[in-house]
Amino acid sequence: MNQTADAKLMLHIFDTWHDTVRKRDLKSTAALYATDAVLETPLALAVYPERKSGLITGREAILTFFEDSIRKFPSDLSQWYRTGVFFVNGRQLTWEYPRVAPAGDQVDLMEMMDIGHDGLIASHRVYWGWNGVKLLTSALARDL
Repeated sequence: MNQTADAKLMLHIFDTWHDTVRKRDLKSTAALYATDAVLETPLALAVYPERKSGLITGREAILTFFEDSIRKFPSDLSQWYRTGVFFVNGRQLTWEYPRVAPAGDQVDLMEMMDIGHDGLIASHRVYWGWNGVKLLTSALARDL
């Protein structure tokens, strides 16, 4: 049986993660993660091509990854538009940044987070849609 996290906690993570990333308050974003959290994202391959892995482990490494991502891709990868709809299943939280946004297409992402009993993000997986994969493909091709 899944234990459900507190609804206020899930809403807090949903709102705070989005707001701090949009404002580039990356220290506050990283503070939402457990010290031993794992972030999985194909963007890691574009930021750190020498690593050949999409895994970032630990709060400090996640913060560094966010900072390095902004340095490598200084223009916004996304409009950060989302509908406000999110889903909770037990201790999992998920939402979408859809391709179609008010100002035109954006990088399409699905965020999936596992929230630990301490109320922090224990695991975060980012799934990219076809529009985002086009961006990653060209970035990876430059690094080959």
